[in-house]
This record gives sequence, C-alpha cells and structure tokens, in this order.
Amino acid sequence: MRVVVALGGNALQRRGEAMTADNQRANVRVAAEQLAAVTRLGHNLVMCHGNGPQVGLLGLQNDAYARHVDDKVTPYPLDVLGAQTEGMIGYMVEQELGNVLPFEVPIATILTQTEVDANDPAFQNPTKFVGPVYTKEEAEKLAADKGWTVKADGQYYRRVVPSPKPKRIFEMRPIKWLIEKGVVVIAAGGGGIPTMYEGDKLVGVEAVIDKDLASALLAREIDADYFVIATDVKTVFVGWGTPEAKAIRQAHPDEMDKLGFAAGSMGPKVEAACEFARLTGKKAVIGALEDIEKIVKGEAGTVISTEKPGIEWY
Repeated sequence: MRVVVALGGNALQRRGEAMTADNQRANVRVAAEQLAAVTRLGHNLVMCHGNGPQVGLLGLQNDAYARHVDDKVTPYPLDVLGAQTEGMIGYMVEQELGNVLPFEVPIATILTQTEVDANDPAFQNPTKFVGPVYTKEEAEKLAADKGWTVKADGQYYRRVVPSPKPKRIFEMRPIKWLIEKGVVVIAAGGGGIPTMYEGDKLVGVEAVIDKDLASALLAREIDADYFVIATDVKTVFVGWGTPEAKAIRQAHPDEMDKLGFAAGSMGPKVEAACEFARLTGKKAVIGALEDIEKIVKGEAGTVISTEKPGIEWY
C-alpha cells in the first residue's frame, strides 16, 4: 500500500514549547519511530511536513539580523525561508529515519516548488499561523511594530500570513521516479515553496502554502492508497476546548462539511482529508503523531471516507 503521511509543523514543534533544535529533533525522533513502523508494515511511505513554527522563527531571526546590520537590508522573503525549512526539517527526518530503518532503505528529500494563483483570495485574508506563540498583549505590540496580522490560536496569539491553495507541484516527475525505486520520499515540505508565474517567468511568492492541501494534492498525484494527516491531537473534535467536546471516529465528507472548523488550524486538515476522500474514493485519517502506526492499522484517529454515510463518535 502506498501511504502519504503529512506531519504538522506543530507536531514537530509543540505549541508553547521552546523553539530549539533539540526540542524539534526530539519530536522528529518520535515521528521517525512511527514512520519507520509504516515501512515495516510493508507500505511504500511518502512523507510531507508542515513548517509554520519553523518558517516564522526564521523570519524573526532574519528580521533581527536586518535590524542589527542595517535597517536598509531587505530580509529574505517567505518563499526563500520556506526552502530553508524544507532542508532543515528534511535533514532531521532523514537522519532520524535512517537511525531506525535498515541501512539499505533509501531516503531522499526533494526540494519542492508549488504553484499558486496570484488572484487567490488568501492574499487578502491571511490565515496561516507562523512562528512562536504570544500573549495577546505581546502579539498586539508586535503587530503594531512590524505591521503583522495576528490572530488567536487557542489560548495564544500568533502571526498569520497568506496561505493560497496549491495548483501544481513542479517536481512530480522526480518524486514519482524515486517512489518507483522504493525510496522513502520527503516532499512538499511546508506545502512546497510558493511560486507563481509572472508572464512566462516563475517567481517566488510571499506566502506559506497549507501543507495539508498540498499533501492531499501530492497524494492524489502519486495515486496513494491511504492519506494520513498527523497533528498534535488524537482525533478531530467538535466543540474543541469546551466541556462538550466530542471526538469523531469516522465520517462521510458531507457530514464534515456541515460541522465547520477553524480556518487557521483544523479547517485545512479537514478540507484536505475530505477532498482526498471525495476525489479518490479512498480513506484519509487525521490523528496524533504518536499514533501513526495505529492509524495505518485502522485503530486510531478520525477516518474520513465515502464508504458509508453519516458520522460515528468515539
């Protein structure tokens, strides 16, 4: 079975956790153990990852350097920072996977460009959380100082940037070549590097593509049998954060559409899973990073499928 696993940036860098290389590597190590289990079950693994916390941190570091050296220094744009996160996270995942898989299992990270539409309404309504979390007071001050847009993310506040929908992944041919050779492929990191055409010229874009939608596109393009979105919660909940919260075991995409989920957090995950299930007739699952092996076995997470109508609760 060909399995695409999309790891959330918040699964690799936990909410409220210090954004250090050591913490990220520890979380990647947990992911690697789970991902290795997928390959041991005999499945062909393709992995994607988010980069919201990481790209935001690089942006802060970049901005601090520009202010320290010369206010006229232009900071690197988000597309370049996105490329950096693909290398950083891909490196850690490759290394930690290599430490738990047999030496003969090949692993490769593909620097991936993703095309977006210049007229995407996301550019007028930023929703993608990036960087660390702040208190409301801290976030409002940073917004005023730096010209950011900030929004609530649970009990915290974070910077938000445009998150246009992915149209095309440019490196699909080499990705497919590697998969056919049995390589564990890491691709579309952070949703891919955001690019668009200006005339006949491809250029970078100041945005962060949602990795779940890009992963769903990748999963369809490679004819994946199973699409897993791994995040920092065990299931999709209705009424998350309230005493009435209910966990969903299985649902038809039409039922998920009726529930409504936050655009900056669970919304894109549900949208991506529903899109994959509708267009392929196959299963998509949303669940916790530490449950990936159980998810692939059908023992955990929220399954979204067109196989039967309605909704089931845990």
